[in-house]
Amino acid sequence: MNRPNEIPPPASLTWPEAGVSRVPLRVYTDQALYEQEQDKIFRGPTWNFVALEVELADVGDFKSTFVGDTPVVITRDADGNIHGWVNRCAHRGALICRELRGNIGEQGTHTCVYHQWAFDPAGDLVGVPFRRGLAGKGGYPEDFDLKDHGLHKLKVEAFQGLIFATFDHSLEDVETHIGETAAHYIKRLFNRPIKLLGVHRQYMNSNWKVYAENLRDPYHASLLHLFHCTFGLYRSSQEGGISLDPTFRHSVLTSKNTGEEAATDEYESDAISTYDQTYTLNDPSLLAGRPEFEDGKSAVIQTIFPGLVLQQIANTLAVRQVLPKGVGNFELVWVYFGYIDDDAEMDMIRLKQFNLIGPAGLVSMEDGEATELVQQSAWSNPDALECIEMEGLDIKRESSLLSEGNIRAFWQVYREMLGI
Repeated sequence: MNRPNEIPPPASLTWPEAGVSRVPLRVYTDQALYEQEQDKIFRGPTWNFVALEVELADVGDFKSTFVGDTPVVITRDADGNIHGWVNRCAHRGALICRELRGNIGEQGTHTCVYHQWAFDPAGDLVGVPFRRGLAGKGGYPEDFDLKDHGLHKLKVEAFQGLIFATFDHSLEDVETHIGETAAHYIKRLFNRPIKLLGVHRQYMNSNWKVYAENLRDPYHASLLHLFHCTFGLYRSSQEGGISLDPTFRHSVLTSKNTGEEAATDEYESDAISTYDQTYTLNDPSLLAGRPEFEDGKSAVIQTIFPGLVLQQIANTLAVRQVLPKGVGNFELVWVYFGYIDDDAEMDMIRLKQFNLIGPAGLVSMEDGEATELVQQSAWSNPDALECIEMEGLDIKRESSLLSEGNIRAFWQVYREMLGI
């Protein structure tokens, strides 16, 4: 992994003349390209989701996470302020925080186990053992100043209960950066105080961008997922579509299961294997939820570039954090939540419907395998090209559930940020 101030080597990639309707599989296998992504995207002018505010509810709370593949720690200090810093000791570069989350109390410090340099929640150095030496021997020079040896700090901002961090301290505020459309759907989902219900962590043997494509692809959802298609949770024949912000960075996929969708004749005539009416549920209460949003949308999948997903599928509410773990691997962290004012019945509905998503979810388990199938092919065929032409070759702000324009938008933004 390159340090933030290093210039990654050039990637060995020439983009096809056809533009974003053709994507070389080499984007999933090129190590130099991966390093450029870390430098220009994740450590560049982007806001990266790092935590929910409720995960740091108390003074002294902290959470270890990543921006791209850079380890960072998010903290709350005694004044209630939120901070973020790179999880790398200013002394010898050791990892400071080794726990996923915890609390150091009001006066506690984050102390590196190697030489016990101690840092406060803001990332400032507050203690160095034997700084003045022992018995007149050793120690640091007299001009050694603790203020000069703090941790690498990130700009951190909370928006609607979500905490974002960036290496770019000149970046505009989160709401301005993500735009009106993205902000509207975040406010829709985080419309009142929430409570945590659980966390899943999932590792996939594929490049993070394969999953980024998957998230922006409404075409696959009613073809790959038997549960979606068969039980009508999501079908391409339902009312819905894709909305993009003006920069094409952020997207929202919505559908509405009103029971008034178009006939399923085409699913039957085209012999779609994942539309199979012989499947039934032993426990139909799995889908016996409640309507809870005024707009009546039954599925909303929102992406905030580069690595955040916000979801509502029926009554399941979650954020997903996409974390690159090398050119051919990524981690997907699912954080499930409900609302503080949910009653006991709604708590049980949400907990039961969590069986739809996550690593072994009845809906989402196929996504993991699909991304790995793409990656396996990319390793052996890096010069092959994806064909992304559904609903034309251009990019529209609004499109249907049978479109790949949202994927083309992702690749356009990607190319612009990397200059390829």
